[in-house]
Amino acid sequence: MLAEVKLHHEDKILHIHTEAQFTHEANFPERMFLYFAYLYAKHRKPIQPIAVLSYNRKQEEPTQFKVDTPTQEVLQFNFLQLQLRKKNWKEYIQSDNPAAAALLSQMGYEEHERVQVKLEFLRMITRMTINPAQMEFLYGYFETYLKLNKEEEEQMMEKMENLPEEEKEMVMQLPNSYFERGKEEGLEEGRKEIALELLEKGMSVTQIAEITKLTEGTVKELADK
Repeated sequence: MLAEVKLHHEDKILHIHTEAQFTHEANFPERMFLYFAYLYAKHRKPIQPIAVLSYNRKQEEPTQFKVDTPTQEVLQFNFLQLQLRKKNWKEYIQSDNPAAAALLSQMGYEEHERVQVKLEFLRMITRMTINPAQMEFLYGYFETYLKLNKEEEEQMMEKMENLPEEEKEMVMQLPNSYFERGKEEGLEEGRKEIALELLEKGMSVTQIAEITKLTEGTVKELADK
């Protein structure tokens, strides 16, 4: 991602190149330099390169690319680096930064903390003045990297009961895969009830499947029962 920004409300333009990297790659520093060189050749503007690493690796990753000859150091290229897995998610839950909220899903949390991470993310975005489209984007991003299973969602609902009433109401209004799953299951049951009524009236399996949007296999199972 390349962003063009004004520096501290001045006329000076700065380009910020952010590169997301999901797996370890031995020649990654060289690739960062090549991107820098291509971008500078095209725009001729100051560029701040930033690598955002979301994989888990104990070793420190290099933030420099060098080219040497026997007689001199020809090039030393440096870039900033953010290793998400080495960030403690608890240090960011008081932040009002939407990016920090979304990136909780890729920070360093233990397996048993998954439910709490999701709950704190929901609490964070209720405090932010963002529009529905932005909220949907943040929620979708978070769920891409940390999606709770049904049991974990139920644990989160139990934890929500301990929140202050006003905060609980706000969290309950947010998109939630637990609620969405419940809606879908309710719709499925409603379709099956309609299918049963139509079967009793003698309608064909194919027609019922078209009307209810159930599969023919599901309608046949209902008929057999």
